[in-house]
Amino acid sequence: MSLRKGLIQALKFLAFLLVGVVLLWLAFRNIDFRSLSDGLKNARYSWLLLSLFFGLMAYFIRSRRWILLIHALGYNPSFRNTYHALMTGYLFNIALPRLGEITRCVALGKKEKIPVDQLFGTVIIERTIDLISILIIMVVMIFFSGDQIGGFLNENVMIPLSEKIQSVFGFTWIIWVLFLAFSGLLLALIYIFRHSIRKVRLFAKILDLAKGVIDGLKTIIRMERKAEFLLHTVLLWLSYALMTWVVVFAIESTSHLTFADGIFLLVIGSLAMSAPVQSGLGVFHFIISRGLFFIDGIKLEDGLVYAILTHESQLIFVLIAGAISFFVISGFHSLKNKETV
Repeated sequence: MSLRKGLIQALKFLAFLLVGVVLLWLAFRNIDFRSLSDGLKNARYSWLLLSLFFGLMAYFIRSRRWILLIHALGYNPSFRNTYHALMTGYLFNIALPRLGEITRCVALGKKEKIPVDQLFGTVIIERTIDLISILIIMVVMIFFSGDQIGGFLNENVMIPLSEKIQSVFGFTWIIWVLFLAFSGLLLALIYIFRHSIRKVRLFAKILDLAKGVIDGLKTIIRMERKAEFLLHTVLLWLSYALMTWVVVFAIESTSHLTFADGIFLLVIGSLAMSAPVQSGLGVFHFIISRGLFFIDGIKLEDGLVYAILTHESQLIFVLIAGAISFFVISGFHSLKNKETV
């Protein structure tokens, strides 16, 4: 069974990686690589240090915010273990999308003796709040700067995707109707036969996991420090915005962009990073370079320089910090100390 699971994980990894490679090819095709190389050579890399600082602050803030959710479950994990579990999760996300969400719950659960299913519920709450935050930022941007984001997404994502789906399946609304009908029927059958389903061991585990997730979702209601949670959410996205914006000063052609432009890049970059591809590989580079061209006519080569500096600097940081956190939370350092005694 372990061999089969390993094979499935390997196939998933290769499939997502293949998608990322294809998207990278789409992002870099018809690009003047000499101009791209010159842009990377002439970049002011000192700005990346400031970007990494804001990124680190975001990880600290996210760790504290996660602790506030866990407090509502009746547990009090240390900041140290929570941070290292979080960074371990980000490390595993590089290998396989969404694997890190499970990994960080397992890591912290074992270290702090907290049920993993309840921790997973708090992660769902986190991701839900993040989604709501992005939507709020998008609405505010549309209100103050016109339909900039809507126009970009419509021109570069929605129209091409709709045309592609329609060319393959015909009328897109039929697909949505069938999908919703099937989902409704499936949920109805599960509810009707829930007692019989629970007798099957696999489904019993799934239902128990679902119960744990629901318990975790209730934490937002029981949370005592709601104001602090809201404050950390605001600080988190402010850190992300600053992390994204300061990189524009590393490149001459983007150094005139405003903080509002940085917010635009944050939104489309967040949407790109949510794609089921390792670390947004390819998707981020494609979306960001086209986004910079869309808002200010910045040539694609310079847009890709910005995307590479932003994406790869954070990726390297997560690889280093995540590896250290995995080493710490796994207890390898403690085991080594015991062996030397």
